[in-house]
Amino acid sequence: MGSATALHHIFVVKLLFLNPRIAPNTGNAIRTAAATGAELHLVEPLGFDLSEPRLRRAGLDYHDLASVSVHPSLQAAWEALTPARVMAFTTHATTLFADVAYQAGDVLMFGPEPDGLDAVTLADAHITSQVRIPMLAGRRSLNLSNAAAVAVYEAWRQLGYAGAV
Repeated sequence: MGSATALHHIFVVKLLFLNPRIAPNTGNAIRTAAATGAELHLVEPLGFDLSEPRLRRAGLDYHDLASVSVHPSLQAAWEALTPARVMAFTTHATTLFADVAYQAGDVLMFGPEPDGLDAVTLADAHITSQVRIPMLAGRRSLNLSNAAAVAVYEAWRQLGYAGAV
């Protein structure tokens, strides 16, 4: 995976995937991180091996352009990411993600497919707020990598697309 010291990154925001299970979603998130300068943080256990061909295919050749960190536990991730504001994305929230005034360094947290973040995780003291992406009634949720891309681009937009061409 890419290294922050070897690459020029903006690190607008940090994506945090708790126990992702589907390799192509994480591969797509690697592409989003590379395209936007966001960091991607993955919390084990993962539902796949990072060398899986499906992950590599989804990420194409973006692995060397993205900052990806793997943490053995959520506690280890908090130690690496704190202090930072943490927005937990959940369909149960009442605050819309676009109503947040994002700051550089914010953590955008997403739960595992297909269930999302559980009540115990959502009650974690590190979580600053819970937000949701609006969608039509009766729908389960967006695909993880799509939701992450929507969130990262909104935060980046608010921050003036720092570093974009």
